[in-house]
Amino acid sequence: MPRIRKDDLVKIIAGAKKGTTGKVVKVNAKEGTVLVEGVGVGHRHVKPSQLNPRGGKKDIHVAIDISKVALVVDEKAGTTSRVGIKVDTDGTKTRVARALKNKEIK
Repeated sequence: MPRIRKDDLVKIIAGAKKGTTGKVVKVNAKEGTVLVEGVGVGHRHVKPSQLNPRGGKKDIHVAIDISKVALVVDEKAGTTSRVGIKVDTDGTKTRVARALKNKEIK
């Protein structure tokens, strides 16, 4: 069970974009990276072709390491929390926020 999922609100906790928040667009668990909306936007130069005769620049998303993001628990205050996984007696797993004394996360 992934600790960070698609459509979660996360805050960047390290790097050049530290302190910015955004929604997770995609999670790549195999590589340990996430794509965050509005953060990590780069440019790719495109050669001229028949479909695009002028060429130019194309905006692309650049992935951020998953260890550099923290889940935002309270949107108004902007507080973050580590995420744990709690296994119930019937075997179902739920994500819990560690900072809020095991409060369940949607």
